[in-house]
This record gives sequence, structure tokens and C-alpha cells, in this order.
Amino acid sequence: MIIAIDGYEANAENRVGVGRFAYEMLRHLFEEGKRKKVKGKSNLQFRIYLPSQPMADMPKETSWWQYRVVSPQKLWTFLALPFYLSADTPRADVIFSPTHYVPRFTSIPKIFSIMDLSYVHFPQLFRTKDLHQLVHWTAYSARHAKEIMTISDFSKRAILKEYGVPKDRVHVVYPGLTELRTQNSMTKENMMNMYKISKNYILSVGTLQPRKNFVRLIEAFSKLKDKEVELVIIGKKGWLYDEILAAPKKYNIEGRVKFLDFVPDGDLPSFYKNALCFALPSLYEGFGLPVLEAMSYGCPVVVSNTSSLPEIAGEAGIYVEPENVESICDGLLTAVGERNLVQGKKRVAFGLKRAKLFTWENAAKKTLDILEKTYESSH
Repeated sequence: MIIAIDGYEANAENRVGVGRFAYEMLRHLFEEGKRKKVKGKSNLQFRIYLPSQPMADMPKETSWWQYRVVSPQKLWTFLALPFYLSADTPRADVIFSPTHYVPRFTSIPKIFSIMDLSYVHFPQLFRTKDLHQLVHWTAYSARHAKEIMTISDFSKRAILKEYGVPKDRVHVVYPGLTELRTQNSMTKENMMNMYKISKNYILSVGTLQPRKNFVRLIEAFSKLKDKEVELVIIGKKGWLYDEILAAPKKYNIEGRVKFLDFVPDGDLPSFYKNALCFALPSLYEGFGLPVLEAMSYGCPVVVSNTSSLPEIAGEAGIYVEPENVESICDGLLTAVGERNLVQGKKRVAFGLKRAKLFTWENAAKKTLDILEKTYESSH
């Protein structure tokens, strides 16, 4: 069985969101394939298509795990990927895309992942070009894929409603807790000195885009009376971020909000461990990996009471109404105020326990099972 994989997003630098999902999925599919090979129970061959040479941290090539570096990068799913899928021999048995899009112009059975449908529910939060692509390309992919994977029950319900596909074609495959590289994890003092932040801070992690609701978070933070506390936002610039960057000045807290752009994985644990709390009052989330990371490091989490976040955080979450600034402010106050009280400690303990339920090993096993069953049903 030959499994072709679209590795475009997995091979990107500074992976966040779908890039992180794609990379971890590839890495653990490799490990699952290796485990099966060791047991002598596998005839699997993996063929990973990339627009550039594999980065150093991608799985190393073997006799059964091979990379195909092809071009052009532009219009990847229209040109390069379909052409080489057709030209390469022997022909792949299935094609897996861990992104929203399947390749065009190929009859190979397709399986792909949809992270969320935020572009359907909040179209005004996307650039016109991106919105057009998400709306039309994802709809095409949903119509032409044999199976669809998604990352929460919430997203599955949204997919079924929007695209009208049969229920048994949509599979929930929860992402795992990413093992952050902590060999050189820094102390709190080193973190404070390197990143010029206060010892008392509230943390948020996410790409700077409207859906993350950072403007309301900043406004809510401005209402806190303790002026010694900072708000630290870690995330690269996405789109429509000018209002986010202007918000600290608008609410007269320019010196108390730090935008740190991308932070290496090895430094993130220190941010989670030492934060007063973690806040993600998003308007819409398909899953929310940073919430899982925060819980795994014993950090109280303040999250929206909408979309997938209650499904992920469970009893660990302090829930807020994302469009209500006062509610967000109350959530931050609760998290900080109850951090060392019985209720706060119970939430943290639940978060630590819950985070262990989500593993990339399980995700890879379930994904490979879906790929193998698709192959069997097509032959």
C-alpha cells in the first residue's frame, strides 16, 4: 500500500496552527509506520510531496518513507501535486492532505482534514483572497474526498451541517499534546531578562488575527486594577492585525502589553509555567492547541464558552462570553484570584489530567486506520 501525503504545510518554518498539526501528524505517522515495520506486519510505503527540500527536523528518509520535491510551489494543489501524483509510478493508493484542500485532477482516493469552519461563521474576519479560497476550495474538497478528518466533535457537527456529507465519512481525530523541546528550558529569571517581561503576567498564544479576539482581551485586561501585571501575547502576524497592535494605545496600557511574535518551542514551557493564567477568549476555535499546552504545564485557563473550547478544557476551564469585555475581565480576575485557592487548584489538577488524554500517537494510529480502510474499500 502506497500512501501519498501532501507535506506542504508540514515543511514550513515557524509552524503554528495547521502547520503544527501537519508536522506532528507526519512525524507520528512515521513513528507508527516504523513500529509496524519492526513487528513485520506492514507493507506500507509513504511518499511525501514537498515544494522544497525537507527541513532538518522532518523524519529521515528510509526505504519505505520517501520525499518527492516538486514544483511549482504556486498553485500547488492545482498544478505540481496533481501532475506528480499522476506521473509517479507505481501509482499511490491513497492521498492524505492534512490541510483544507485535496489535489485536483487525480482519481486517487482522497482523505483530508478540516480544522474548523470559522470562515463560514465569521467571513468578515478574513482577507477577501483567503476567504474565497477557504470557502470554494474546501467545499470542492469535501465533495471529492472519500473521507474527511476533523479535530473536534464541534467541528464535525459544523462540517455535517455545512457540506451535507454522510455522517460516517467524517472522523474526529483529536490532535495531541505537542512535546515542546525543553532540553534548554530557561528559568523564569532568564525568560524575564531575555524577553523584557514582568514577573507577573497573563499569557495568550495565537496568530494575530481577528478571530482570536485579542482586541477585546486587551480591553478587558486594561480594566484590571493591578498595574504591575502585564499581558504577554505570543504569536506571529497573520492578517487584519493593525487594530490588534493599536489596541494597547487605545486603552492607555501601551507599556503593559508585550507582543512577542514567534517564540521557539524550547522557551514556551517557561512562559506557560510562570504565567498567572492563560487566556484564549476566541470567537471561534476548531480545537485550541495552546489551551492544551497551558493545562499540561499547570496553568489556569480562561477560554470562551463557545465553539470547541468547552469540549477541550472541560472542568479545567474558566469560561467567558467572548463578545463581552466585562465577562472576559471577570474571567481573568477569577483565574488570578483563585489560583492558590482550593477551587483554582482543582481546575489546575483537572487540566493536568485532561491534557494527558490527547496524544499524537493516538492521532496517528487513528489516521493510519482511516487511510488503510479507505484503501481496502477502494480495491
